[in-house]
Amino acid sequence: MTPTFGKSIILIGAMIVLVGIVIYFFGDKFSWLGRLPGDVRIDGKNGGGFYFPIVTCIVVSILLNLLIALIRRFFG
Repeated sequence: MTPTFGKSIILIGAMIVLVGIVIYFFGDKFSWLGRLPGDVRIDGKNGGGFYFPIVTCIVVSILLNLLIALIRRFFG
């Protein structure tokens, strides 16, 4: 194990804590996430169903890519 690996683990842990804090305090502000137009929802007759949030996945992917690009630009 190298010190760089340790720093990476600490950074990942700090990011998880920050995401947890944002979700805990501002979770009600993100209620639209998962219900975007284009998300597939099929409800069955007997209470079953299928839900695939394709547009939400695309939005989250774009945001994460932008965040990673910013981190690499300033710290890379």
